Amino acid sequence: MKIVIVGYGIGNLGAIPNMLKRLGADAAITSDPLMIRTADRLILPGVGAFDAAMQTLADLELIDVLHDRVRAGVPVLGLCLGMEIMAEASEEGRLPGLGWIPGRVVRFAFPPTEMRRVPHMGWNYVTPVADLPLLRDLGHRPRFYFAHSYHFATRVADDIAATTTYGLPFASVIHRDNVTGIQFHPEKSHRFGLKLFENFLGG
Repeated sequence: MKIVIVGYGIGNLGAIPNMLKRLGADAAITSDPLMIRTADRLILPGVGAFDAAMQTLADLELIDVLHDRVRAGVPVLGLCLGMEIMAEASEEGRLPGLGWIPGRVVRFAFPPTEMRRVPHMGWNYVTPVADLPLLRDLGHRPRFYFAHSYHFATRVADDIAATTTYGLPFASVIHRDNVTGIQFHPEKSHRFGLKLFENFLGG
């Protein structure tokens, strides 16, 4: 199986292939369109700003390639910012997103009386609301590591596969056809993240 982590200069990617290697899988980090076109699984990582991610994908001429792979049915997993750019747009920027899952990325907004910090950082629970193979056998009340100020507001409720509560419930896993986005960082989430990657490789 050929696993490609799309390298577009956003975030520290080293932890992802290291975790996949523990599962006996080799993953290449690349922005080479030819390697992306022949991948069996694609991972879109990311930490940073929405517009910077989309502009870099455009500069690298990867947007059409990624659209082609999604249309071909290749499983794609977006991590944190990689999930957010699957939306149609974001409050954080002006550029359009990839538009694979209908919705918009919005910033956490809490009343001053709530005294809740943004970004949402640290461990939190993920509650599945759909029978998604990616989320199977994670154990009782799986916990993952989050670091984000924005979250995905879907336009279609059935696209939400799991939720997390931080002041309010938000979609922490979204899924449509062969495209899945997760708001947390499985590469920083120890055994829960390892199991999630194992499910992705086998799903």
